[in-house]
Amino acid sequence: MASVVGAYARAFADVAMTPKNQLDPARSLAELHSIDALLHESDQLRRVLENPSIPGDRKRAVLDAITARLGTTRQVRNFLAVLTDHRRLSLFSEILQHLEQELNDRQGFAEAQVSTARILSDQEKQMLESEITRLTGKKVRAKYEQDASLMGGAVVQVGSTIYDGSVKGQLEKIRERLVEG
Repeated sequence: MASVVGAYARAFADVAMTPKNQLDPARSLAELHSIDALLHESDQLRRVLENPSIPGDRKRAVLDAITARLGTTRQVRNFLAVLTDHRRLSLFSEILQHLEQELNDRQGFAEAQVSTARILSDQEKQMLESEITRLTGKKVRAKYEQDASLMGGAVVQVGSTIYDGSVKGQLEKIRERLVEG
């Protein structure tokens, strides 16, 4: 299924990144996330759109009503119609995750998960993001969370790479060296 998910994600990324479509990829993602949330909230809506016994034109009418109410772009509406018509709506959340990664890659962004012992000021966040940009060579979109168990410093995860500059991590390294030596 991963190849199917990736194919749909790449296809919409192609649409979103085509200059003639004049789409804002961030807006498209926000629209898709709101629809994903709606599908998770409404079991009944999801069942209707995934039900093979309901004709496609009725499903598209439901999609038209929803997308009109949400004010989504034509491209987002069409993408949802394609997923519905090809019975791929059950993969929507996974496709959306792949789409986010695809758009980030194409725009040169890296998603970073940052854990710090305390809440950082805006200036500290800027400095940290600049350092992550220097390390990765990509612009950074960081999500921050507080973890008091770190005692100080930060742990940054970019993709599968983890940069541990926390006091807890440093103490753990010292403990390992003492046990080994």
